[in-house]
Parts: sequence; C-alpha cells; structure tokens
Amino acid sequence: MSYNKLEQNLTDLILEEQAKLGYKKERIRLYYPLSSLNHILHAAFDSEEMERHLLAFPEQVKDRLGLVDISRSGDRFCFSIPEEGTEYVHERQSESPFISELVQTVSRHGCTMQEILEVFRRYSPAVHAESVSHGEFDYLVYFEDGRPDGYLYCFALEPGHIIYHRFLPEDYRDFGFL
Repeated sequence: MSYNKLEQNLTDLILEEQAKLGYKKERIRLYYPLSSLNHILHAAFDSEEMERHLLAFPEQVKDRLGLVDISRSGDRFCFSIPEEGTEYVHERQSESPFISELVQTVSRHGCTMQEILEVFRRYSPAVHAESVSHGEFDYLVYFEDGRPDGYLYCFALEPGHIIYHRFLPEDYRDFGFL
C-alpha cells in the first residue's frame, strides 16, 4: 500500500497553514479521524490495524518530512511534523497559487461569496457552487474537473467575514452533508 496520497495530504495541509499563518520553522501537529485515513489510504482498517499500518510511514518520508511522530487517541491520529519537515515543505514544495489567493481573499474583512467564486473561476471554468442548508455551512464549492485540487470547500457566512473548511469528498459524505 502506498503512502503517497497521505504524504500529499499532509503537504497540502502544511502549505495551507503556511498560507494562512505565514512560514515559521516549527513543529506542527495535524489530526485525522480514522475514517479520513481510511479514505486517503483506500483501506478499511480499525484503529489498531491503522496504527500498525502507519508504523512504516515515518521511515518512508523521513528524507522529506523528518522523523514524523504518529500517535493515537481512540479513533483520532496525530501526525507531528518536525521543524525540518515544515522547512522542507516551505523551501521545496510549490505554493498553491489558488490556496494563496483564496486565503488572501477570505482573510479580507467584508469579502463576499462572489469574490470567492471569482477566485475559483480564475483557476478553472468548471466550478460547482451551491447553497447548502444543513446548518454547518452556507455554501459548497469545488472544481468539477479536479483542478487545481480535488477538495470540497465549505464556506460559512459570519457577520463581517467568511470562514472556510476543506474536505476530501469522502469525508464530506461521511459527515452526512450530501
């Protein structure tokens, strides 16, 4: 079983965090529920099986992410990425122009969904946007053609600003939003 998609997901999260908060050479912790890891790895492990399966992951990524520490509490896994891993991502991975522009737009007080949709449309003409009414978010937006990424973006309209979360499509379905 390949760890490539897991490494890419961790890298995507690190790049997103660096776009939001700026780069700082520091250890970061990223948390995943068991169901997300199963989706990423195309597996159906229980917590103990996943823990055993992930034992080989730190060795496979140590040249890039450093010695990643993985811990578990119940069905929740923590990936602790050392300073050299965040530095590697900052120095050697391509920053996502889309994520950078989205973060800049969303972080501006008073931005609108129209401005956010314009950002999406600059990166692909195949943008799906819909109003949702399940109580967690107000809008679901994603690239129908999967570029520049295959995540689903969920936006909540708050007084004076908009917040977003991004999900793997499988996680979004698991939450019962579809």
